[in-house]
Amino acid sequence: MDTTKNLPEQAIFPKGDKVVNDHFIGTAWLSMLVPDDGTYHCPIYNVTFEPGARNNWHKHPGGQILLVTGGWGYYQEEGKPVRVLSAGSVVTIPPQVKHWHGAAPDHWFVHIGITTNPELGDAEWLEPVTDDAYPGLINAGEPHA
Repeated sequence: MDTTKNLPEQAIFPKGDKVVNDHFIGTAWLSMLVPDDGTYHCPIYNVTFEPGARNNWHKHPGGQILLVTGGWGYYQEEGKPVRVLSAGSVVTIPPQVKHWHGAAPDHWFVHIGITTNPELGDAEWLEPVTDDAYPGLINAGEPHA
């Protein structure tokens, strides 16, 4: 599959709406699959990142789970090496761990996000992973097929 051009059209879940806030560098889309509506208390959402897009460093008071459904991307916890992600990767993020995730520079990236223990509060958004810092953070290597 040509992950640079065709991934959004081949995605499993809807791409959703363009994310319009200061918590992302580049363009990303969000589709809420299961809202925290008072019944299930387990928000589940599909996030699609264009090549090079990523979110800011952030923390989740109750933790988060990522299920990668397509493309190539990265995940990093503060002070640890970058982890390369591809379809089938699962990331469990403990509560209050500072981290970021997003697409490789030349690949789309799609994951399902699950907010765990949402009653503990919303994500705390921190500083951006800037264009200057991004290449240095991903020095663990480029994704490969």
